[in-house]
Amino acid sequence: MTTTSVTNTEQYNYDVIRKFAIMTLVWGVVGMLVGVYIASELAFPVLNFDIPYITFGRLRPVHTGAVIFGFGGSALFATSYYIVQRTCQARLFSSGLASFTFWGWQAIIVLAALGDVMGYTQGREYAEMEWPIDLLIEVVWVAYLVLFVGTLMKRKQPHIYVANWFYVAFILATALLHTFNNLAVPVSLFSMKSYSLFSGAQDAMTQWWYGHNAVGFFLTAAFLGMMYYFVPKQAGRPVYSYRLSVLHFWALIFLYMWAGAHHLHWTAIPDWTSTLAATFSIMLLLPSWGGMVNGILTLSGAWDKMRTDPIIRFLIVSLSFYGMSTFEGPVMSLKDVNALSHYTDWTIGHVHSGALGWVAMVTFGSFYHMIPKLWNTKMFSNRLINIHFWLATIGILLYITAMWISGIMQGLMWRAFDDFGNLQYAFIESVAAAHNLYIMRAIGGLFFLSGMVLMCYNMYKTIKSGTTEQA
Repeated sequence: MTTTSVTNTEQYNYDVIRKFAIMTLVWGVVGMLVGVYIASELAFPVLNFDIPYITFGRLRPVHTGAVIFGFGGSALFATSYYIVQRTCQARLFSSGLASFTFWGWQAIIVLAALGDVMGYTQGREYAEMEWPIDLLIEVVWVAYLVLFVGTLMKRKQPHIYVANWFYVAFILATALLHTFNNLAVPVSLFSMKSYSLFSGAQDAMTQWWYGHNAVGFFLTAAFLGMMYYFVPKQAGRPVYSYRLSVLHFWALIFLYMWAGAHHLHWTAIPDWTSTLAATFSIMLLLPSWGGMVNGILTLSGAWDKMRTDPIIRFLIVSLSFYGMSTFEGPVMSLKDVNALSHYTDWTIGHVHSGALGWVAMVTFGSFYHMIPKLWNTKMFSNRLINIHFWLATIGILLYITAMWISGIMQGLMWRAFDDFGNLQYAFIESVAAAHNLYIMRAIGGLFFLSGMVLMCYNMYKTIKSGTTEQA
């Protein structure tokens, strides 16, 4: 019996995945480089040159946009397209739509960054772009939804693997969040300026409904989809409990939408609203840790791989940081803790323990698994993967430790009173006290950036030795 050889490039659309994978690496370096620079601006005021385009206020949204939407978004496009095709045994629904999502998404990141440095922003958390870019995001995202769901509908497997559930939830929720957070009226057709339909406390609640759920769906649910595919594949083991993964999914999806207002304790919003948000935040601990436990216990019977496989180390450490940051978040949502932590560097440390420890580390591990398969080769150097792991881990620990100490110190100094009931410290004294910790934060970021650059070199050598013709 003779069989016809079908190449993977014919069976699956790997071309768009390769493009998104390469841009993930590019945006990772760009975004982290900007992050190190703005951290250095805070640590060393001499770096604040009299050039408006590179001030902290303008570069900070460039950093968040490049790392969240450039690095993180491109990684999600790449891995979701890879996973949905492999688990459904079906080619992407439309190669044209796939190409459109790639070029459209890259255009969005570039235009948003240019708008940020030029000063054209709405000044909204995680959503700084002005209305023409918001409309482009909407169009690209709808194309993404149609493409992903269309691929699921033409699947050859009757079962929809749980990773795809998380990706669909992330795509739908992000569309909903983006639409309502960016309801605005342009000043004119040819003006970048616009006015939000919301104001005051309503605007704040809308922003943090978006802001927290952007974390919940874009930076959590989506990357859990990544975890549920690449951890079992790299470990060579089935998911520890498929039943727990389904329970984890539905509990997480339901609870997350209610938690955003915990960012607004002690503000003008109704007290019951923030209390309800804090309640749901505490409840979120259960599904979050359910997902962490499910991922880590997938290694049951294969723990020796932690010693020998640096990719497994990336994935398991990412799950550990996921568990830690999803414990810290509910604790910080409690009003008494929030009174100390909010507006301090503790919040910055919390965000980066999730962003660097969970999001970036699971992406690194997934890419080290995926890219050799996309180019039909082996990784150029496992030793460099191992060095990257330690650079990243040391960088994260330096960063978050500095911010935890700085944040708690700030919270205590800002609420300290002398014997006469006056504030004991001026604000500038808390800034001066945090100076060495800001240097430590910048050094941690530099370690992490160095690991990212090393990864790019390793990937470049790997891709150079590979081929796109796969038998």
